[in-house]
Amino acid sequence: MTTRASSETASARARVHAALSDPSRLRLLEVLEEARTPLDARELAGRVGLHANTVRTHMRLLTDAGLVSVRRERGTHAGRPRVLYEAQAEGGGADELRGYRLLAEILAGCLASSAGDAAERAERAGEAWGRYLVERPAPLRSFSGAEAITELLRVQRELGFQPELAACAEARDIAMHRCPFLELAKAYQDIVCAVHRGLIQGVLAELRGGIVVAELQPFVHPSVCVAHLAKAGA
Repeated sequence: MTTRASSETASARARVHAALSDPSRLRLLEVLEEARTPLDARELAGRVGLHANTVRTHMRLLTDAGLVSVRRERGTHAGRPRVLYEAQAEGGGADELRGYRLLAEILAGCLASSAGDAAERAERAGEAWGRYLVERPAPLRSFSGAEAITELLRVQRELGFQPELAACAEARDIAMHRCPFLELAKAYQDIVCAVHRGLIQGVLAELRGGIVVAELQPFVHPSVCVAHLAKAGA
């Protein structure tokens, strides 16, 4: 039986991996680790060649994953105090996380080149992990369809997506912005998207809300994928 503690641990690991799946966030963490003092968004933007607002978005994900700490500078000048970022020494470090990224690439490549239906195996693995990332309802208890979708959106946000729900009469579509596995998906789309489809289906199946993923459309726009959900048996 999946416990709340184990689900929270798995979710925390997922947030870390998602946060470092983007090369820009990995580079930002490296800059913070190399810096002698905390840096603000403008200083970081100048060092990595990004807009300051983009840096702030990346910093929120790194902070949520526990890799970066944030504080406001004590006011020594007039005006709004600076928001300063600093790498967390206990966060795992960019070198270790780069190793996870390399391992993911190796495993995806190995699975893609293996005999048999690699995408089907990837989807089954994703489904198993989707079931693990949510707490199983008590016996004789199931979620409503709306509750199951709400929980799915929570899991997707923790993984680093920016999901947006659009409802219609017979089905619900989730537009998933800014795939946290984008770079890996570009190289191994069949494998990575199959894992993601499995994750969605695993979450929905575990919650027993009568909702299934009917189709996952990758890259309907350069950074947007769409999951089409429907009632089971429809």
